Amino acid sequence: MDSEKYQRVRNGAGFVAALDQSGGSTPAALHLYGIDKDAYSGPEEMFDLVHQVRTRIITSPSFDGERVMGAILFENTMNRQVEGSPTGDYLWNSKGIVPFLKIDQGLAPEQQGAQLMKPIPHLDDLLSRAVEKHMFGTKMRSVIKLPGDGVGSVVEQQFGLARQILVTGLVPIIEPEVDIRSPRKAEVEDQLKAAILAQLDKLGDD
Repeated sequence: MDSEKYQRVRNGAGFVAALDQSGGSTPAALHLYGIDKDAYSGPEEMFDLVHQVRTRIITSPSFDGERVMGAILFENTMNRQVEGSPTGDYLWNSKGIVPFLKIDQGLAPEQQGAQLMKPIPHLDDLLSRAVEKHMFGTKMRSVIKLPGDGVGSVVEQQFGLARQILVTGLVPIIEPEVDIRSPRKAEVEDQLKAAILAQLDKLGDD
């Protein structure tokens, strides 16, 4: 674990910027930016365009360490460069912004009022490359819509992957998101809190 980045995350101010649109959500993000589908042909051109968008955001003077503590990157963005430096290195060395990597591959179909993460193939390889690219941590999202057994399944999956990630020296952000439109949102939140605390109680002192 990078001690400087750790202190920045632990004691620093600012929000975490989400720059992690995947291939599935990128067309909509480009459309909102003003780039329609007829402006590119195929995934390669699409990813080139969205990286230009992200580069414009990242290099903006307003996107700095005083306002932004961390940035979550899509794998494709992690593998690219900004102004001649790997994206993660540019964020940290030029902006003082801690880089994280989105590792989930999207959501599985809803079961028991929740959506687990899809299986993550070649996770060990992805984590190894994240370390090589100087990522500080990871982010992974699942969704809970109703109380019930699905809450426990989501939390168990999140913490199971978190333990695997910690072994590599990366710091995992767990993201069991409660659907804001849930008709039983308060019940979900109470159950989620209890499940998270139960998992935390199982962890060691470190």
